[in-house]
Amino acid sequence: MSAQSQNKVEEKRATGETDVSVSLVVDGSGKVGIDTGIGFLDHMLTLFCVHGRFDLGVKAKGDTQVDFHHTVEDVGIVLGDAIKKALSLRKGVRRYGNAVIPMDETLASVTLDLSNRPYLVFKVPFVSATVGGFDTQLFGEFFRALVTRAGITCHIQVPYGANDHHMIEAVFKAFGRALAAAMEIDPKAPDVFSSKGVL
Repeated sequence: MSAQSQNKVEEKRATGETDVSVSLVVDGSGKVGIDTGIGFLDHMLTLFCVHGRFDLGVKAKGDTQVDFHHTVEDVGIVLGDAIKKALSLRKGVRRYGNAVIPMDETLASVTLDLSNRPYLVFKVPFVSATVGGFDTQLFGEFFRALVTRAGITCHIQVPYGANDHHMIEAVFKAFGRALAAAMEIDPKAPDVFSSKGVL
């Protein structure tokens, strides 16, 4: 059971560059309905949901004729807002999550804390500037936007790997599993898992 058992949360953001809507069920089964207009991002978000057992709907329209930056960043922002709403007061959750995922020659590690103090360490040794027509630098921007809005401290590391697709896929799978673990309700945890009494 997670922070918001079977409760759907919804968030939207509309700017002069993008129009993004997200619906999220934390205690889901990995059901997805994702259309960002960017096939590679849709694929990665699907992996995040399947391995985290989240139900996720994403609809995004953006100025992809310019590039993918605005759409990718704003999807991260809105998904982060939805996660923050699902966490509510962060009561009773395990707070910390970690997952290490292998994919062929690649190993990815994601460790996070639902601290309400956003911070991202993103160490992924991409080999190429693009993968699937997608600028690999945008993945750091996506996670930075997400953890900032959600209030998560997150360390994403790939100590080794040779294939960019494998590295990115392993990161999204690991992020899904780590986030699901951190959002689980811990029956032995205090009301708020912090010596300060608040997150």
